[in-house]
Formats: sequence, C-alpha cells, structure tokens
Amino acid sequence: MAFGSCLSSYQFPLELQAGWQSAAAIFFLVTGGLYTSYKLLSYGRALLSIFVLPGKSLSSFGPKGSWAIVTGASDGIGKEFALQVARAGYNIVLVSRTASKLETVAAEIISKSPNASTKCLAMDFSANNDADYARLAELVKDLDVAILINNVGLSHNIPTPFVLTPEREMKDIITINCLGTLRVTQLVLPGMISRKRGLILTMGSFGGLMPTPLLATYSGSKAFLQQWSTALASEVSNYNITVELVQSYLVTSAMSKIRRTSMLIPNPRSFVRAVLGKVGRSTGLAGYAYTSAPYWSHGLMAWALSEVVGTMGGLALGVNKSFHEGIRKRALRKAEREKAKKAE
Repeated sequence: MAFGSCLSSYQFPLELQAGWQSAAAIFFLVTGGLYTSYKLLSYGRALLSIFVLPGKSLSSFGPKGSWAIVTGASDGIGKEFALQVARAGYNIVLVSRTASKLETVAAEIISKSPNASTKCLAMDFSANNDADYARLAELVKDLDVAILINNVGLSHNIPTPFVLTPEREMKDIITINCLGTLRVTQLVLPGMISRKRGLILTMGSFGGLMPTPLLATYSGSKAFLQQWSTALASEVSNYNITVELVQSYLVTSAMSKIRRTSMLIPNPRSFVRAVLGKVGRSTGLAGYAYTSAPYWSHGLMAWALSEVVGTMGGLALGVNKSFHEGIRKRALRKAEREKAKKAE
C-alpha cells in the first residue's frame, strides 16, 4: 500500500513534465516557423524590389528643363550621373575640383544631349572654403534645382591601420565626405522646400553599412552619412522631397582602383542606371529606412548581410579585416617594386 501510494504520487509530476516538454516543442516549432516565414517574406520582398518593381520617375521630382547638381562630377560615378540625368531631360550643374575635367564632361553632355544646358564650378571640397560655397550659392540661386546628387567622396590611399593614418588624410576624408555633403545640401534644400519637391541622393558605401577595419575613418564617415541622410529624409518627407542614401559595394572607378567588372563589381554606367531606375526602393535593405542598394548583386549582398550574417558581428568583421589586410599587403609590395625600379 505504501509502495503504491509512492508510485501514484510520482505519476502527476511525470505527466506534468511530459506536458511541458510538448508545450516547449510546440513553442519552438511555431517560433521557428514564424522566423523562417519572416525571412522568406523578407527575401521575397527583396527580390521583388531588386528585379521587378520600378522606382519613382525622375519627372516626379521636377519637370524636364529643371536642374540637377552633381558633386564629384569629373569622372566615374559622378560623370555617369551627369550624363544619364541630362539624357533624362535635365540641365546639369557640375561641381568638382578640376576645371578642365568639368569642361570635358560638359562638352560630352552637350554632344549627347543637345537640349541640355550645363554650368561648371571648380572647387576643392577638402579646403572647406567659404568663398567656394558662396560661389556655388550664387551660381544656383535662380535655378529650379530638382535633383541633388551628393557624389563627392574620398577614401584612404590604401587600407591602413587607424594609428598609421596620416592626419591630412583623416581630415580630408571627414571634410569631403561629411562636411562637404552637409554644406551643399543645406545650400540647396531651402529651394526644394519652397517648391515642395525634390530628390537628394547621397552616395553611401558598404564600408558604412558594416565597420571596416583598416578603413576606419572612411567607414566612420559613411556611417555618419547613413544616420544623417535617414534623419534628414524623415525631416523633409512632408515637403514631398525624397532623400535616399545609396549603398554600394565596389564599382570600377579611380577611387576603388578596380578596372575589371564582374558580377559583384559593375562599371559606373550600369551602376548609375540601376540607381536611377530604383529611386525610392529599399532593394535589399528593408530594415534601413530611406536607404537602397539598387544594383542587383549589391542588393542581394546587402540583404544577406543585414538579415542573415549581421553587419556588426565578429564573423563579418573578421572577413572584412582579412580582406583589407590582403589588399594592404599587395599594395605595399607593389610600392616596394616600383621604388626598386626607380632606384635602378
């Protein structure tokens, strides 16, 4: 009788334990299913945004014959923006450091888009000269500026540990990437607000999307632009002004020092065509408001980084660090070879 009583006293806890195990299994099954469904839905949305859904038409930001300002317009991505926006029917203000290069780009615009008008301003953004910004303000004060493309930017000469980064290089990166972008935008934005329309595209970088060892100052400057651009976009959304940060991986350009295209590395023409075709689309970065990665392979990479790998995790940091350490070693070896040739 005593043994039976003991046995019956243990029956209830065992049944309770089995019930909890079943409940836990169901909970984890449901949670896992919801998580998987969310990721699949997120991936489906990214695919639609990247490959199917169009962006806003440029004409929604201002009529043909109005003006677009392009900074860093003398070559690469900036030059291609100027050419393609002019082809869409807009006049172009070209701003960059070298007057002769700007004149060459202006001549090419006129040859390819005869109805377009151009204005050029040579200014060195690293100088942060008040007189330069006053000249730009005077140049555009009577223009209907519908589009601003903040393309001017500077990276490190080669990947370099922060402790070895020259002070001049640090200052130039911050002054050009951050202060230059802010000052030009603040100069142009009041006109857009008064007209209640406009588009501001600012060139970001995967270096700002995820921390990039050996490019610490550049990475920080682009991360700053991410936060600033998103905050600004929210501020002016009620004025029918679209502000968008354009994230990109590598593009063949003088700054990237890459000449060959690949699936992951487009040329400026293909990249800019993707940007202008996807304005207003998150394209892989639904979790980042007012941000896009419009080139198709960049969009897929951005989705994987933000939704699967994580941009701040140790794995991403480690891979990124090793990648840039390799670039630095190759660059230093190349510099040594060139130095030896000169000494011969």
